[in-house]
Amino acid sequence: MKVILLKDVRSVGQHGEVKNVADGYALNFLFPKKLAEPATEEKIRQLEARKKAHEAEALKEVEALTNKVMQLKGKKVVIQARATEKGGLFKSIAKKDIAKAILAEHSLDIPESAIELTENHIKTTGEHKVVLVSSGGKVELAVVVVPTA
Repeated sequence: MKVILLKDVRSVGQHGEVKNVADGYALNFLFPKKLAEPATEEKIRQLEARKKAHEAEALKEVEALTNKVMQLKGKKVVIQARATEKGGLFKSIAKKDIAKAILAEHSLDIPESAIELTENHIKTTGEHKVVLVSSGGKVELAVVVVPTA
């Protein structure tokens, strides 16, 4: 019997897949626990339409991220942080801090996953290079860390 899985089922498949399973397994286990539904022609068409819509939306998100990243080419972001007299920071600056600074200064919401640091965190004042990555390419962004007064 052909079924559409509504949830991930171990050793059968993942959510949204159309699978062939034994009739008894479908009728006695999958259907009562609402893990699957019968795969009719109409439901398969609906599933395909949802998959296409999801792919189109994901493509739009990737293009939007690429546009945002390209807008930041050659720009810089200033972050203020408490520092010692020698230039060491009391609290290191992470990807989330850089994303917040980009949002505040340039009104662009960049996800942390698109930010690449040479080290794990920025731990000193001064100018640091950060790479923003998207499917369209890589862009360098200057992050200037200034001590607060």
